[in-house]
Amino acid sequence: MTSEQFRQLAKYNRWANARLYAAALDLSEISYRRHIGVFFGNLHGTLNHLLLTDRLWLKRLTGEGDHPTQLNAILYEDRAELTRARTAEDERLIEVVEKLDDTTLKGLHSYRTTSGMPKSQVLSDILMHIFNHQTHRRGQARSTYPPR
Repeated sequence: MTSEQFRQLAKYNRWANARLYAAALDLSEISYRRHIGVFFGNLHGTLNHLLLTDRLWLKRLTGEGDHPTQLNAILYEDRAELTRARTAEDERLIEVVEKLDDTTLKGLHSYRTTSGMPKSQVLSDILMHIFNHQTHRRGQARSTYPPR
């Protein structure tokens, strides 16, 4: 994929997250926190996981920002705060992607896994993973919470 295509994905990611988090804000507290058997328990857990994993990857990519240690951590109990944090992280992801060119995307990027192991991957593969993961978890959230 090209740098321009990744820029489009980053902007789409922001748009899709804004829609999902807005819908989550409209749910009753009971519906929002109801345990429904998804991997992270409920919508709140899933949305926290989405933010957490983007922060983890952005830390790996930039060396800056929070570095969560558990993939099921709840970063924000309040969903309005979670939404604000999501918006900021989407902007941060866009800023990072906008700085990349096609040559850089083809290069290796080295980082440490959550267990501390060194790893290197082609940067475009990392970005594909980030956007694929977002789509996967949004799809889980959407299929679990049909419109009222």
